[in-house]
Amino acid sequence: MENIVEICKEFGLTVGDDKKDDFLKKVSENYLTKAEHEKKIGKLEVERDTWKEKANTAETTLKGFDGVDLDTMKKELDDWKTKAANAEKSAQAQIYERDFSDALKTELESVKFSSEAAKRDVMAQIKAAELKLKDGKILGLSDLLEQIKKNDSSAFVDQKQEALEQSKARFTQPATTGSNGKVRMTKEQIMAIKDRSERRAAIAQHMELFEQ
Repeated sequence: MENIVEICKEFGLTVGDDKKDDFLKKVSENYLTKAEHEKKIGKLEVERDTWKEKANTAETTLKGFDGVDLDTMKKELDDWKTKAANAEKSAQAQIYERDFSDALKTELESVKFSSEAAKRDVMAQIKAAELKLKDGKILGLSDLLEQIKKNDSSAFVDQKQEALEQSKARFTQPATTGSNGKVRMTKEQIMAIKDRSERRAAIAQHMELFEQ
């Protein structure tokens, strides 16, 4: 912007240095430069066009309601709200059921069942009990499993009995006899021994199998 004081000088008008600040203040309070004026006009035009667009949109929307019964429209709106709420509820229920099934599968990984049919039956009993899922854990699952075991122990593998049977099987495995008459075991038979001390003793007696 060209300085207003300089413009005045071009036309033979001078402003004393002691009044220059007051003069410039008065000018800025009462007048706009051309650039400032155009900027203000441009802003008003943008606001005008925006409100015009909103008015046209509102008019078009209102025309869409011509001949529409308001009671019917309200009923349809309520129906859609109900459908949306039911859809949301159904979606949440499906997500919860999926999360519950995933958590149940994880927590039953350490449980041994006597058969797949027994496992399916136990899972059905758990779901029928409507236990709650919280932070990825099924509340009360351990207590329910203990109760099911009491009512139907045959659905589960007795892990103590299983360990005993494995121990018996270990000592009844066929073994070979060496030329010196000593009973020989295979590497697989040795590694199958559960007791660590016994396994180490067997390895020491058959060291040649582990040096190959």
